[in-house]
Amino acid sequence: MAPHPLDILTLDETNRARDIVASLHQDSVLSFREIYLEEPPKSQLVEFLVAEHAGKSSTPPARTALVQYDVIGSDRIPRYNEAIIDLDQGKRIKHVVVDSKTHHAGLTLNEFDVLVEACKTSQLFKDVVAEFQLPEGFEVIVEPWPYGGPKPEEENPRYFQGLCFGRDTRSGNPDSNFYAYPLPFIPILDVTKGEIVRVDRLATGGKGDAIDATTVSKDVIGHCKTSEYVPELLKNGTRKTLKPLNVLQPEGASFSVDGGLIEWQNWRFRVGFNPREGATVHDVHYDGRSVLYRLSISEMTVPYADPRGPFPRKQAFDFGDGGAGNCANSLHLGCDCLGVINYFDAVRTGPDGTALTAKNVVCLHEQDNGIAWKHTNWRTGKAVVTRNRELVVQFIITLANYEYIFAYKFDQSGGITIETRATGIVSVVNIDAGKTSAYGNVVSPGALAQNHQHIFCVRIDPAIDGYKNTVLAEESHRAPVSKDANPYGNYYEVRQNVIETSQYLDAAPQHNRVIKMVNKNKLNPISGKPVGYKFTPPATQLLLADPTSIQSRRALFAHHHVWVTKHLDGEHYAGGRYTLQSRDEVGGVADAVKRNDKVDDEDVVVWNVFGLTHNPRVEDWPVMPVEIHQINLRPADFFSENPSIDVPSSKNQASVLTTGRTNGATNGATNGTNGECCH
Repeated sequence: MAPHPLDILTLDETNRARDIVASLHQDSVLSFREIYLEEPPKSQLVEFLVAEHAGKSSTPPARTALVQYDVIGSDRIPRYNEAIIDLDQGKRIKHVVVDSKTHHAGLTLNEFDVLVEACKTSQLFKDVVAEFQLPEGFEVIVEPWPYGGPKPEEENPRYFQGLCFGRDTRSGNPDSNFYAYPLPFIPILDVTKGEIVRVDRLATGGKGDAIDATTVSKDVIGHCKTSEYVPELLKNGTRKTLKPLNVLQPEGASFSVDGGLIEWQNWRFRVGFNPREGATVHDVHYDGRSVLYRLSISEMTVPYADPRGPFPRKQAFDFGDGGAGNCANSLHLGCDCLGVINYFDAVRTGPDGTALTAKNVVCLHEQDNGIAWKHTNWRTGKAVVTRNRELVVQFIITLANYEYIFAYKFDQSGGITIETRATGIVSVVNIDAGKTSAYGNVVSPGALAQNHQHIFCVRIDPAIDGYKNTVLAEESHRAPVSKDANPYGNYYEVRQNVIETSQYLDAAPQHNRVIKMVNKNKLNPISGKPVGYKFTPPATQLLLADPTSIQSRRALFAHHHVWVTKHLDGEHYAGGRYTLQSRDEVGGVADAVKRNDKVDDEDVVVWNVFGLTHNPRVEDWPVMPVEIHQINLRPADFFSENPSIDVPSSKNQASVLTTGRTNGATNGATNGTNGECCH
C-alpha cells in the first residue's frame, strides 16, 4: 500500500533519496546530515485531504525528501547543501548551496564525537588539564555544546565548545554523576580543522570578585561533594514504603492506529516525526470537523545569564541547533508511558546517508486526569461524574544535562493541551569554596547552577471548519458606573479585536486576554457566534537579555508571547531555519510579521511563546523535579453543547478502601458510602 502523503519516509525511500543525491556528486566526498520528508505544499495537500475526508479518490502529492548534506572538496572544507528529491520521478527538483559565511548547518551528534576525540589528542588541552590536581581515580569528561552566538568582533568559523567535569571512577559505575565536579576550562573545536584551537579559562569567584577575575586553585574540585542519583549509588538507597500503583486496561486501549493515523473518541489525526521538531500532529478532526492543519513544537532557546566570558555565548537553540528529533529517547514500556502503549518508530540518517531505525521515539497512551465534569442534584443526592480521560502523544529528548518531555493531550471534551516538562540536571560551573554568586545558586559544594531561561514556541496552524480563519484578541474590562448602562457597577465589558494584519501580541492577564481562532463563515447555531478554538497565552517571562545583545538579537521570537502570521510553505521555525552560531534571527517569526500580510479570513498561523525563568534552587539538585507548562486549546462555540456529555459515568470497580490501620492494606470494599456515587 502506498504511503500517505504525511507518513514519514520509509527506510527504502530514505536510501533512494541518498542514492539520487550521491549520483549527482560522483566525483565528490559526501557527508550526509539529515534525510526526511519534505511535506507537500499546503495547497496540494489540502486538496488531497478534502477528497480523502469526503471518501473520494484523488491523486496524492508527490513524495519528496529533503536531503541535507556536505560536499567536501579538495581543500577539505565542507560546503553545506540542501536538495529536494522527487521520489516518484527519481530526480532532484531543487538544490541550494547554503552560504557558510551567513549560516551554519545544524550540528550532528557525530560532530560532538569529533570534539571529544580531539580533546584526547590535543596537547594544548592536555597541558591545561595538567595544571590542576585532580584526586586519584578521577578522569576528565568533556560535554559537547553548540558554540552559541559569537561576539561581534569574532570571525565565525564552525566551532563547538565543551563543558568539562571530573568523573569519579572509584565506584566502578559509569553512571556516577560527574556534574558534581565542574572544571574551570572550555576547549574550543574548529570543526573544519578538526583540532582544539584554544581553551577558555573560567572564573570561579563569587560576589565581590571582578567579572574577569580568575581565582582558581590547583585543587580545583577538592571542595566538591559526591551527588549521586542512580539508585544503586544512593547512600541510603531508595525509599521502601511505596506500594505499586498500576494502570489497568483489562479490555485494551480505546484508540486505533493505522500507520500514522490515530482515531480515538471522535478524534482523528495523524502523527509525524522529523529530526528537527520531533513529533508533529497533522490533519486534526473531531467528529468529522476540521480543527487543526498542523501542530508542532517550533523552537526552544536556553540563554544563560552569567555575564562572565565566555558565558554570554552559552545559549542553545535545542530544536534549531541540532534537532530535537535527533535527541529523542527510545522509550521503555512501563517507564516513560504507562498503560496500554503504542510506539512509533522514526528514521535517522547515518553519516553515509544510510537509513537507520530509531525505535520507540513516540508513545501513544491513555491516561486519567481527574474529573472531567460533575453535578450533584442536592435535592435527590444523585451525582453524575465523569473522568477526564486523555489520549497522549509524547516524546522525550535528552540534551546533555537536560531532559524535556513534550506531550500533545487530546480530551473527550474537544480540548487539546500542549505540555512541556523540564527535568534533568541543571548546568553547573565551578565556584570557590565558601563563596556565593549573583549569577546563580550554589546547589552543591563547588557547583554553581547559573541562572537561565527556557523559552519555547508552539506553532499552531488552525483549520477551524476550514482552512481560512481569523484571529481575535478577546479581553474583559471593568466598565464605569453609568446610570443607564451600569448603575451598580457590577457589569464588565467583553471586547474583541480582530487581527487584520500579521503582528505580535503579549499576554495580558489583567484583562484576561484570550486568543481566539475562528471561522467567520461558520456560525454556531446556538450562540450565533463564529465557531472557534481559543487559548489563554501563559503570562510567563519573556527573554531578559538586553535587546542589543546577541542573545536577544538571535532570538527575536522570544520577545513576544503571540505572533500571528500568514501561512507560507516551509515556514515552520520561529527562530529561523539556521540558528547554529547565528548573531541575528533570520527568517523567523519577526521577519514573517514584517511582511504585513493580511491575515483576516486567511490561511493563518498562530505562534505561542512561553517558558521558564530558572533561577535554580538546591532542590533542583542532583536531578530537578519536573517544571510543567501548558497551553490549553479549547473549543469556543465550536459545538452545540458539551461534547463529552455522553461520556459514561461508570464507577471504577478496582478502587478499594484502606483499613486505615496498616501501611496501605485494604479491606476489599469498593464503596465507603451507602448508595451509588456516579450511576
